Amino acid sequence: MSHIHPTPHAKTNFGAALYLLVALGIALTGCSNQMEPAKKAITEIEMAVASAGPDAQRYVPEKLKAVNDQLSNLRARFEQKDYAGVISGAPSVLASAQALVAAKDAAMKEASAKEAAEAAARQAADTQKLTTDWQTLSEDLPKQIAALDSRLNVLAKSKNLPANVTKDALASAKSDLADAKSSWTAATTAQSGGDTRNAVAAAQQAKQKADAAMASLAMTSG
Repeated sequence: MSHIHPTPHAKTNFGAALYLLVALGIALTGCSNQMEPAKKAITEIEMAVASAGPDAQRYVPEKLKAVNDQLSNLRARFEQKDYAGVISGAPSVLASAQALVAAKDAAMKEASAKEAAEAAARQAADTQKLTTDWQTLSEDLPKQIAALDSRLNVLAKSKNLPANVTKDALASAKSDLADAKSSWTAATTAQSGGDTRNAVAAAQQAKQKADAAMASLAMTSG
């Protein structure tokens, strides 16, 4: 009975195949060992991004986009089973993701300070306008009321009304002047109490009534 002995060439092929199988096994084991760390690294980055909250999109949109783009790249590598690539690239992405919170907070603080400054500027401008309005009204309105009083006194002593003033117009002027005086009293009272806003509002009402009275008496201001 004859025996078949493997040729040297066959032995060589067998050894090469065995080496490849061992190498493949080692590679697969290595990939398997790296998959979980890679997955964990991506999860940590996702959590860091989430911790920045929805305000990150409003205050640091460019930084958020950069991190999300890098995160998408890592996910793509993971899907391609490039776990080593994920593990090597994750630390820098994680650092950027973790920095989003501080960047967002700083941007929010800056925005808040800017809004406060703008609000203060608007308030200052509003206060200045009220002050200017009050100065103008408090200077002009008493003179206007005095002029109306003088005109009505003259008309009261006159036997005949001017051609451009009717009895109804005279009555209307008297009523409007009374209202003007009442509103002006309210205005000065408010201003004495430090309430310039309501003082100006009441003074403007008084001015409207005084203007109406002047129109009824065919008077011109100035």
